[in-house]
Formats: sequence, structure tokens, C-alpha cells
Amino acid sequence: MPTDLRRGGTYLTCEENWSDIFVKKAEMNPLEKRYGISGSDDSYRWNEVDKRFSVDATPNEPNRFGWVVEIDPYDPHSVPRKHTALGRIKHEGAAVTIAPDNRVVVYMGDDQKFEYIYKFVSEGKFNPQDRKANMHLLEKGTLYVAKFNDDGKGEWLPLVFGQNGLDASKGFENQGDLLIKTRLAADAVGATKMDRPEWIAVDPYHAGSVYCTLTNNSDRGKEGKAPVDAANPRAKNVYGHIIHWLEHNGDPTALQFAWDILVMGGRTDTDKPETKGSMKGAEFGSADGLSFDHRGVLWIQTDVSSSTINSKDYKGMGNNQMVATIPGTNEFRRFLTGPRGCEITGIAFTPDNRTLFINIQHPGEPSEGLSDPQHPTAVSSWPDGDKAGRPRSSTVVIVKADGGIIGT
Repeated sequence: MPTDLRRGGTYLTCEENWSDIFVKKAEMNPLEKRYGISGSDDSYRWNEVDKRFSVDATPNEPNRFGWVVEIDPYDPHSVPRKHTALGRIKHEGAAVTIAPDNRVVVYMGDDQKFEYIYKFVSEGKFNPQDRKANMHLLEKGTLYVAKFNDDGKGEWLPLVFGQNGLDASKGFENQGDLLIKTRLAADAVGATKMDRPEWIAVDPYHAGSVYCTLTNNSDRGKEGKAPVDAANPRAKNVYGHIIHWLEHNGDPTALQFAWDILVMGGRTDTDKPETKGSMKGAEFGSADGLSFDHRGVLWIQTDVSSSTINSKDYKGMGNNQMVATIPGTNEFRRFLTGPRGCEITGIAFTPDNRTLFINIQHPGEPSEGLSDPQHPTAVSSWPDGDKAGRPRSSTVVIVKADGGIIGT
């Protein structure tokens, strides 16, 4: 997820689904289990050709993954840097904003069922005239995890060694060790387990107003799993929802916030509370991508899995799509739909709002198993449309025929 908050601009990218690459055949320790290290090599099988992906051979190697990485595209001699102060999770993205006192705040979601929402507050302050100093702002600061209380209020709990019981008695040796074990630290302080937090968007026109897509969680409420709560109110939440919070006094560095639910995903043709969507207009589920344009319109992209799209609970709801809303109206309008088997992701507007970039990811993915190399166009032949052409992921550039503002 890009940010131009430093003078000249840098890019933050995130290590998300990395744990399945690693395989451990011996008994796993609690940390390896908590992060989902694979117990068999029947998926990627990288461990068969490079021992760094065999945890039995290199037990510390997984700890080098799960970080936010900063890239400087303007300096050909720069080296990408992993920012350990932002925690080690399955980072979906990093939404950056500047606080009134010029400290940098980064919001992050851990993309897995029952995981948490985090924010990082820098120790140093952003200076638009000092790019060199700004390059170090994500190296020191405080990492927090969110607790959503049932009364519509919430708090940010610091993940700091020596505070809130985060010490040797809980298995933490120092702050570095705690950051490697970020999930375990969040467990220990009692953060709220969310329905798979993914993208986070900061409202550019309402100070301290933040939104997060909770894509889905079919395990919510099952025996042995976390029950429903106010912030995750639906059992077997196959359609997901979008949560909103407002930082105290509109300050993103605040430790308290008020929260509400923007929308519950689901169908509009039913009265069943477990499947009914709360939106007016375009129905959708499994919201994933989330970003504001430069007018304050909130854009949402869906990621219904290929095994579910147009079937089961999603039968008749169409392919993955992109919708737009103005928060507070509860009206959602469909902007586009993708080809079969794809996820729609990536939202980037030019400053004048006249050009939009989006990505079509893995078009033609089958509903089960792997793609058949003998019949590559069985599901889709997008974007070429030629019967002989296999589907390909692509970036799409969208402009209006009259050159006007997107969404008008």
C-alpha cells in the first residue's frame, strides 16, 4: 500500500500469506502453531529445494517474515527495509496518516480469522523539509492493538515489554522478542478477535475517522471458537462487515475511540438476520480492498473465494465487484464487476480523480483444485478474450470517455 507522506514518497508493502511456505515435520512449538507454519509439504514444496524453508533445518527463518517493508523507488541504491517495530503478523496493508503533532500513525490488519487490528505511533515527527530524517520514522515508536468494548467504545492497548504483564512470566524476553511474537502479545493483553481484518482506510476529510474491512469468518460462534460480540455480531459471518472508529478528539495518536459498524455484508433479498445485508443499493459480501478517493468517496472491492463465488451462500450474487459509498448515506453503488475466478484489488487514483488504477488478480481460477494446463481457458480467457489465450492478472486503467471525474 503506497504512501507519499514522506517528501519524495516511499512505498510500504506487506508480507501477508507467508507461513504456508514454511514446513516443519517435527512437533511444533506454540509460536509456530500460532502463526500457521505448515506441517506437510503438499502445497508449495519450496522446502524440498531450499532448506531455508524447512523449519526443521532452519528454525529461525520464519521469524524473518511477516513484516512491513519500506521501498524507496526514487533511490536506485536504496535497500528495502523491514520495519520490525510495526509487528510481525500477516500484514494485509499499512494505512498511514499524520497526527496533529506530526507523529506518523500506521494502521494495520492481520489477515486471518480471529486476528487483530493494530496501530503504530512513531516516536519522531514528520518534517516535510527533511526527507532523510523521515526515512527513520518507522523505526521507533509504540505498537498498539485494538480492544472493541460492547458499549461502542474502545481502547488501544500498548504492546510494550514490561507493561500489561508482557514480561518473562508470559514468555517474552525483551521488546524484540515480543515483536516477533506479536500475535501472542495481543492474545495476552486481551485484544478483540476480529472477523479477518484486511484493508484499512483513513478518511481524509474527517479527522480521526478510520474504516476497516472484516472480510468474513465462517467459524465465528462455532464450538471452541470465539463467540459473537458487539463488534463481530454475526455467527457464521460468511459475508463479513466493515467497521468504523473515531479516535478521541479526532487525534490518531489517542488511546481511546468510539466505534460503530458501517455496513453488514449480505443479501438484500432476505429477511434472515444471519444473511441479510444492511446496505441500500448494490449487495455484496467479503469486502476486502478499501480506499478513499480525493473527494471523500469510499471505494470497496470484494474478494469472494473462487470456491464460493456464485454458489453456496453467494449463489446469484455475481462475480467479485467494486462498489462506492459516501459514509453516512448507507447507499452503495456498483462501479464494476470482474471476470470469472478473479479477485479485484488495488485502488489508486490520480490527484485529479480522473484516472483510476485497479488490479484483476488470478482471473480464471477454478472453483476447486488447480488450473488445468491442458485447458487454460476453461474458466476465463480475460483479458485478451481469445479462445487460445490463457487468463492473466492485469492492471486496468480507467478513465471516463469525456475525461471527467471518476464516479460522477
